[in-house]
Amino acid sequence: MLSLILTHPGGAHKDELLACALLAAVHRVPIVRREPTPEDLADPTIAVVDVGGEHEPERHNFDHHQFPADHPPVCSLSLVLQHLGVYEDAREFCDWLEPAEWFDTRGPNVTAKWLGVDRDTMNRLNSPIDVTVLRRFAKARRLEPGEPLWEMLGYIGQDLLDYPRELRSRLDFIAQNAVIWNVGDHEVLFLPRTDPVPDDPSASIGRYLESIGKSSAVAALIYPDRRGSGYGLSRHNDDPRYDFTRIEKEPDVHFAHARGFVAKTSASELTRVKELLGLAKI
Repeated sequence: MLSLILTHPGGAHKDELLACALLAAVHRVPIVRREPTPEDLADPTIAVVDVGGEHEPERHNFDHHQFPADHPPVCSLSLVLQHLGVYEDAREFCDWLEPAEWFDTRGPNVTAKWLGVDRDTMNRLNSPIDVTVLRRFAKARRLEPGEPLWEMLGYIGQDLLDYPRELRSRLDFIAQNAVIWNVGDHEVLFLPRTDPVPDDPSASIGRYLESIGKSSAVAALIYPDRRGSGYGLSRHNDDPRYDFTRIEKEPDVHFAHARGFVAKTSASELTRVKELLGLAKI
């Protein structure tokens, strides 16, 4: 167990803030911003993050600045994610992680070029949430559990841990239950009702299709309606081959979006759901 999370003073960046947040989610201990001593680095109960010149996870030391210039982009956040055993899933599911690694290790200009955008575009993506949390973190010298900013970091860290784990579980659920139908020149994913029905039945279907290489082949989705006993029908990737306003006057269709990308039906029999899908096809 840790007794302290230690990171450098001065300007704060996303990588050490998020790395500290992850550790805070696991260990309710103070976060201190100062230079580490040799005793800190030698003490396995003190996590030294983004400073100290060594990466020794068995002693909870997570610095990347000593890596050579041609080392693959990893930052202190990467090292803590690896230590906690969620790095691979985080890299797969958190689309922002790789750009964050590049930004911290290669700088904004090289990262912008790697992303294929200009430097000004990077500035336009700044969020006032980022600015405020980083600014307040930079001004702190010691944060104790129970203080608002410490608790906020703990929430962020917990969500970072939960998201890839929950998404992995969700993808496994879809893989076990979904059926893909071949419908002429395209495919349709059907997710049957289960007991219990997931809180958000359509969540992560797009990510699942990407993972099995079917994202461009599937044009429509059918999934349980969480607010009723029937199903939701929707276009995948806004595919123009379906317009669900075509079924809005059907007696068992209780909702069809005016833009035609989604509809809800009370029908629960698969033959009727397939019929509605056929009627919506252009």
